Amino acid sequence: QVQLVESGGGSVQPGGSLRLSCAPSVSIVSVDVMGWYRQVPGKQREVVAAIPSADSTYYAESAKGRFVISRDNAKNSVDLQMNSLKPEDTAVYYCYASRRSSGYWGQGTQVTVSS
Repeated sequence: QVQLVESGGGSVQPGGSLRLSCAPSVSIVSVDVMGWYRQVPGKQREVVAAIPSADSTYYAESAKGRFVISRDNAKNSVDLQMNSLKPEDTAVYYCYASRRSSGYWGQGTQVTVSS
């Protein structure tokens, strides 16, 4: 079992930045893939970015050029730096981890982009 603790959500104006952090309860080295998803009411949860390893990343089209996902083994965390935020980025953001063929979700953190 892996617990994921998220932090860093909040409210920001359009064009602003936020940094989300996710810390697993196990060594991050033992986690196969970590990533961030988001969900708005009435829509399916969608992937934002994922990092299978330190030198491999995936971004949704909506995140490319604005978001950066990073994996820090020393801090045992995965961060999502979100820049140039838009109102359409408003959602609950969930951390995801895959380890030994099992998937785990964080509790979610709200990100609101509004003027």
